[in-house]
Amino acid sequence: MAECETSESDKQDSLSDAEAPKLSDLFDRGWKIFDEVDNTNDPLASNSVQVRVRRAISMLEDTSRMAAQLNLFSRNEELEEIATADLKYLLSPALLGALTMKVTGREKRLEIVQTARAYFMDFLRRCKDYNVSQFTLPESGNESTLPEESSEDATSTCMTPMPSTSSLVAMATQRQAKIERYSQKKELEARLSDVRRSVESGQADDETSRDFYLLNVRKWIILCLDEVQSIDQEMEILKNMDLMQLGAPQPARPSRPPMKPFILTKDALQAQVFGSGYPSLPTMTVNDWYDQHKKHGVLPDQGVPRRLAVEEDTDAKESEEEEKEKLAENDDEEALMKARKWDDWKDDHRRGYGNRQNMG
Repeated sequence: MAECETSESDKQDSLSDAEAPKLSDLFDRGWKIFDEVDNTNDPLASNSVQVRVRRAISMLEDTSRMAAQLNLFSRNEELEEIATADLKYLLSPALLGALTMKVTGREKRLEIVQTARAYFMDFLRRCKDYNVSQFTLPESGNESTLPEESSEDATSTCMTPMPSTSSLVAMATQRQAKIERYSQKKELEARLSDVRRSVESGQADDETSRDFYLLNVRKWIILCLDEVQSIDQEMEILKNMDLMQLGAPQPARPSRPPMKPFILTKDALQAQVFGSGYPSLPTMTVNDWYDQHKKHGVLPDQGVPRRLAVEEDTDAKESEEEEKEKLAENDDEEALMKARKWDDWKDDHRRGYGNRQNMG
């Protein structure tokens, strides 16, 4: 009976060993899921995308643990000593960092970007050890928890200082390096598109497969350098936001009474509203206008035609002009002096100059 139990347990162990995924299959599945998520049109925060992201992270974490147990990589060996089949496992930390950046969650965003940065830096250090390509390793970020500061310190920390000359030079250098990395990435992607066809068809030899994986590693070095730079900027913003929340609460603004709506009416109230202001606004009510015209007797119901009133006004202007011409013909000294001054004033002042009434 014991022998039967032992044989049954041995069968279960052998079955579980057979069902355990291989290192290569596990990595390939995780990489494939990353490509699907990276190229999907679905919203990143959707449940289907987030499930696939976490599944790929779990697969690549298992890949990293298995690669560490097998001692696939060592600082004491050169890049040429790594087997072609093992080169692709160099990408595990880079893919883990990229997948971690796709995890959503505003309340844990700082923790997410810190974890992703650690993955990217692990990948870059390993590539630096193997001298895969020439690049400058970014400085290690401060991933410790936020210190407890007073509200005054938090406020001073959140203030953005004016950039110095050295910082402007550093920013220009970073920009130039980013442009160069972009050009290198485009060149690598063009070479990868040619090699990928033969690798995916299964007809690639060892040299072609090795070139394919090395091109991917070099492309991801460029991507990780850009990601680390973006993460450092985002971490600074997130830390400042947390410091602002830790600071003293902002005093509540006093509530102002709501403005009472008013309706303009054609009465004395409207005259008060528009009484002072630009001359284009009304200065009297309709009733005042009616009383004024009634006083001068120019209303139609008073028997005075409007045309007659206009003609009388025109005749008055013509008579005034004739009077001025007569004075000028008679060499009236006062009239001539006044006319000369008026001509001089018109030469120095354009039409409408003295009638602006604060209109600019």
